[in-house]
Amino acid sequence: MLQSINWQRTLPVLISIGIILAVAFLRDRSRTLAAILAVMPINIPLALWVIASGADGDPQVIGNTIRAMFIGLIPGFVWLGVVLLLVRAGWMILPAIGLGYAIWAVLIAGLFWLGVLSIPQ
Repeated sequence: MLQSINWQRTLPVLISIGIILAVAFLRDRSRTLAAILAVMPINIPLALWVIASGADGDPQVIGNTIRAMFIGLIPGFVWLGVVLLLVRAGWMILPAIGLGYAIWAVLIAGLFWLGVLSIPQ
């Protein structure tokens, strides 16, 4: 059975689950460490690993993906800032996250509309 597992696809998922469990474990012991672990750059390398294995390591595909990730960080930081400001203003966490995602989606759509991001045909 272990021979039939595609480890290049399974391992990133297992690592992500491990990080989520570590954040849950640390949240009561050290909120600072939990926050640092939550934003550590692990999803980017895992996503690149999955994309590279599916694209046979094509540098053009990987480079385009990294460019899109870099651009995608900007709306991600805006999302985080919106959620921070709303929570500090007294909003409950779920509505703050929801509005943050709405603004994030508008920014992502704007980047596509402006042609900064594109979906290859």
